[in-house]
Amino acid sequence: MTTPALFPATAATPAPRPLDLPTVYGLDLSLTCTGISNGTTAEALIPGDRNGHDRLEFHRRAIHERIPEETSLVVIEGVAMSVGYRPGVEEMTYLRGIVRHDLWRRRIPFAICPPQHRIIYACGVANPAKDYPANRRKTVAKGMVRDAVIARYGVPCDGRGRYDQADATVLAAMGLHWLGWPLAVLPDTHRRALDGVTWPLNIPAVAR
Repeated sequence: MTTPALFPATAATPAPRPLDLPTVYGLDLSLTCTGISNGTTAEALIPGDRNGHDRLEFHRRAIHERIPEETSLVVIEGVAMSVGYRPGVEEMTYLRGIVRHDLWRRRIPFAICPPQHRIIYACGVANPAKDYPANRRKTVAKGMVRDAVIARYGVPCDGRGRYDQADATVLAAMGLHWLGWPLAVLPDTHRRALDGVTWPLNIPAVAR
């Protein structure tokens, strides 16, 4: 099946990038490959053969080292509603708690974005691959989000963690948009995703 065109359906006009852009990070947390992005660059944090507490500490330390004290906002991908209790869920819960607590200790505000709202912000709909066979939709949708990130923001997302990098970039873009610094002009179909995010109460949104 031919991949449905994302553009011009999700086409966006890049906005000039201001020099005083706030420092915002997106985090797509994963035990095996965490995506982190500031909206301009993206990286995949891969723990290799570490496991247990050693793996949790790898992610905590790597994220801590990359997010500076003066960061204005961190947008973290939340839990998918479809996730049940399966191997790794408990450890993943620990990872989310450790990262959030570390940000809290450093007084860095953070927001929680449901996965479907990240997809809506990137593609305009929560299920952009609905016309594909059920067993392919998740992978195809990940590719669509990555394609949108590369085309819209020009952020390379390559290698094993390419989808995690793309997801983190979308999260960072959402945070910048909420603060009033959108990286691109988007239609209402995409902007509506901002309303589904749990934003911090201690900083005001400039624009939505």
